[in-house]
Amino acid sequence: LHQDDRYAFLTEWYDPTASLLRQYQLFYYPKDGSVEMFDVKNQRIFLRRTKYDNLHQEDLFIGNRVNVFSRQLHLIEYGDQYTANKLGSKKERTLALIKPDVVAKIGDVLELMYSSNLMVTKATMTKLTCNLVQFVSSGPVIAMELMGDEAVSIWKKLLGPADSAVARREAQQSVRAQFGTDGIKNVGHGSDSLAAAARELEFFFPSTIGHGPSNTAIFTDCTCCIIKPHAISEGLTGKILNSISSAGFEISALQMFNVDRANAEEFYEVYKGVVTEYPSMVTELCSGPCMVLEIHGTDAPRAFREFCGPADPEIARHLRPTTLRALYGKDKVKNAVHCTDLPEDGVLEVQYFFKILDG
Repeated sequence: LHQDDRYAFLTEWYDPTASLLRQYQLFYYPKDGSVEMFDVKNQRIFLRRTKYDNLHQEDLFIGNRVNVFSRQLHLIEYGDQYTANKLGSKKERTLALIKPDVVAKIGDVLELMYSSNLMVTKATMTKLTCNLVQFVSSGPVIAMELMGDEAVSIWKKLLGPADSAVARREAQQSVRAQFGTDGIKNVGHGSDSLAAAARELEFFFPSTIGHGPSNTAIFTDCTCCIIKPHAISEGLTGKILNSISSAGFEISALQMFNVDRANAEEFYEVYKGVVTEYPSMVTELCSGPCMVLEIHGTDAPRAFREFCGPADPEIARHLRPTTLRALYGKDKVKNAVHCTDLPEDGVLEVQYFFKILDG
């Protein structure tokens, strides 16, 4: 087998029974989508080369968490120079900051990012304090880490000229031309350079100890919506957010989470022994990043649950074809979104993510 036929990563897996971090070499063969794992400590093959459909080349970047046969592996470094050269050189991270005037249009903005091959790897809705310019603190903003080949320049180009009027003349396809008003209400901000991106991302998403600006959850008259990992990896996030906003629901908090298995089991505990899909639901929720929303409004849990439709997308397509699950779901587990079932659990589910996991 040629060296150039596989990618290698050093990964960590938290073993809950032994309370240990274990290290594995993960090999990925793009030709047939197969994987192989090598146990670093015991120097032996842990998983023989096996075809595995749920891992894709675009999932392979440092810092990502991927699921391989229901083990959540954290990719901590490239396993060899070849992989580093092949996958590392062009991948950049940049900050996208969406200003208050366009928070309601976040779905459209995500659609444009997605079509420019930019992947959202982190996201949080937050409120900045007054020292960060009056306008930017007039309402919530959404901060995102975007990842992609030459992400810094691609996001800047996609944003367009700083003055929205100039953007409408010179770059009609740009985000500012489509959604901006003037030079201040100009949709958002993008990092100017890799160095600036690293600094700005550290402010919103600290890699060391500490916490970025706080989330915007209200914890009253609310319900919880989770855009599931499969929908995110299929690029449906923008469409789903658009559908939610167009239906008149207010998104009062938004954040991306990588949920580990223990937390997924705890969050879904009410379904244990009640729903046969419980184990698969847990596996899906921790199979990659999910986006959690607080939906705010009177009677939010009931109204939003109606809008999501029946848990089984097949049934939803027959009975309620305009609901979220009818439009974006595949099956009872990969049904695009989770929403709070019981009105009295709305606040509790929102708190689980925005108070406990984001604590």
